[in-house]
Amino acid sequence: MKEYVEGLEQEFSAIERGFLHEQRRARFDYGSFDREQALRVAYLAYRSEVYQVRMYAAFLLGHLSQDPSVLSFLRDEVSGDTNWRVQEVLAKAFDDFCAVRGYEEALPVIDEWLGDPRPGVRRAVTEGLRIWTSRPYFRDHPGSAIARLSRLRSDASESVRKSVGNALRDISKKHPELVAAELETWDRSSREVTQVYRLASMLIERAAEHT
Repeated sequence: MKEYVEGLEQEFSAIERGFLHEQRRARFDYGSFDREQALRVAYLAYRSEVYQVRMYAAFLLGHLSQDPSVLSFLRDEVSGDTNWRVQEVLAKAFDDFCAVRGYEEALPVIDEWLGDPRPGVRRAVTEGLRIWTSRPYFRDHPGSAIARLSRLRSDASESVRKSVGNALRDISKKHPELVAAELETWDRSSREVTQVYRLASMLIERAAEHT
């Protein structure tokens, strides 16, 4: 397995943009290896100094994340990765977990991660489930998505706040009345909430200007 990961390092280190190559290899390996092999490769790959290999590892761990120990590793270890590209893959891995588990069934985990003290964990949810209302369950319950996102409107992390504002703006494309009603309840006296409000209300205000 060590030689395999070394081969990945040589192959992936030349790729500077995107994530499709790593994603496709992870999907192929998940289907080719048995579960124990896949776990060994994923954990070994995540120890690589090559961020592209850690991206691959995060994708592969996402496929394996119905295992509680793997999901915990994603939450506790991958969320702290110093490379933003790996953080983006964590968001995709979390969405993979929810898709397989079922979004309604995954609500307790979604809420747990949204309440986690680490910003990388919270952002994995807010960013990973975009566009929230295109996902099963949230498609039929947009208010549930809006309420969950709105709880983080004053989040201490700017990256989380931006993700929340952008996610709410996404939802406002199909549900402007619901998002507008939520925004009306906000106290905008703080800089943090004002930032999220501006992002979330952008399309709503633009539409109002043309009516």
